[in-house]
Amino acid sequence: MNTRQVVHDVRIGLVGKPNVGKSTFFSAATLAQVDIANYPFCTIDPNVGVAFVEARLACPCKEVREKLEADGRLPVVADDDARKGSLCEPRTGTCTGHRRSVPVALVDVAGLVPGASEGRGRGNAFLADLANCDVLIQVVDAAGSTDLEGQFRGASATAEVAVESIREEIEFLEHELDAWIGGLLQDGWNRGVRRVQAEGEKGLTSFVQERLSGLGATASKVNQGMLDFNAAHVSDQQPWDWDATSLHLLGRCMRAHLFPIVYAANKMDIAPPGVLDSFSDRTMIPCMSDMELALRRAASSGLIDYQSGSSTFELQKEDSLNDAQKKALSHMNERLGSAKGTGLAKLLDEVLFDQLNHIVVYPVQDENHWVDGDGRVLPDALVVPAGLHAKALAGRVHTDLEAGFIRAVDGRTRRVVGADHETSDGDVLKIHAKS
Repeated sequence: MNTRQVVHDVRIGLVGKPNVGKSTFFSAATLAQVDIANYPFCTIDPNVGVAFVEARLACPCKEVREKLEADGRLPVVADDDARKGSLCEPRTGTCTGHRRSVPVALVDVAGLVPGASEGRGRGNAFLADLANCDVLIQVVDAAGSTDLEGQFRGASATAEVAVESIREEIEFLEHELDAWIGGLLQDGWNRGVRRVQAEGEKGLTSFVQERLSGLGATASKVNQGMLDFNAAHVSDQQPWDWDATSLHLLGRCMRAHLFPIVYAANKMDIAPPGVLDSFSDRTMIPCMSDMELALRRAASSGLIDYQSGSSTFELQKEDSLNDAQKKALSHMNERLGSAKGTGLAKLLDEVLFDQLNHIVVYPVQDENHWVDGDGRVLPDALVVPAGLHAKALAGRVHTDLEAGFIRAVDGRTRRVVGADHETSDGDVLKIHAKS
């Protein structure tokens, strides 16, 4: 049975006020063609694309090559090898120089404005688009060049203005999410109160999880949110006496666990110096999405050799470039080196592997040669939560494999492992199951 790659297990929501560069970020990360314009609500319906993130560990095909070379069955890598030694045959993504890319779904949602939870802008349609996202990237205007409605207010701003602008963006998004979640709780509160009266704290927790199940609420996330709420809610009132303020607070505590947020400080090339110093308490990564998009398009056209995440690139068709193009590319290379990259690859790496705590695992059908049923070397690289059990991993490959799971075999040690074996980053596993 051939394995299959599921590219939409991880969904990253791209959010923020209008006109901060979300669509440019989306296009740069996915190379998808979307509308990019300098006005609010350029994006009306959510764009969904696939972005590729480089696995932190070298692709196991490096070990395959080293073994074949050591056995004399494969020559050393030639200088002109386009894949720089990689032997795997990815079903999804690429692998060059044993640097394996893995897919995640990126959702670019229409610009949010204050009052969305009350129906302004696209209102709850915006919020509903985020319901299935595992984590949010909020793109903020590090240059402070746009107001809270997304209107352009000038290309030059002081650090103080930019800092205040970023704070406003962060606070209004959090407020809208809190109000949205609090509203979901308030809508069914009469039923929730009856459950609390009958079952106590357990009834409250189960009610909250039921109401927010569509947002990915699990028992663990709800329990964590309740701990935060109980610490912050200073009141002697019983739940049936709680007002809208208490429910908004409950929504805020739940939001922190349902929708973790990482910040893309976009337009950093024109931002005032020191603007990010005030946000050391948040995961905020400087980005230049417009440069990333220009570089990736130039690379796709064969003009340059550039890999996302690099701090430099090389010209490929210098003879075909005019002086203006050479000057522009030289200037971009200087800016890229000074900034140590455009920031997009670093941000996606942070989101996938640190914030979501995911790993990359390689299921195979032959634990000796690390191939699938058709002889392809390591065709699948699955992005899964760290510590996922072997049987659950089998389900990510194919539901039949999970249902008939017998055992798994570690491709490196040949050790047999059971259903509750916790997977680790870079594992190569053969799944045995009843046919």
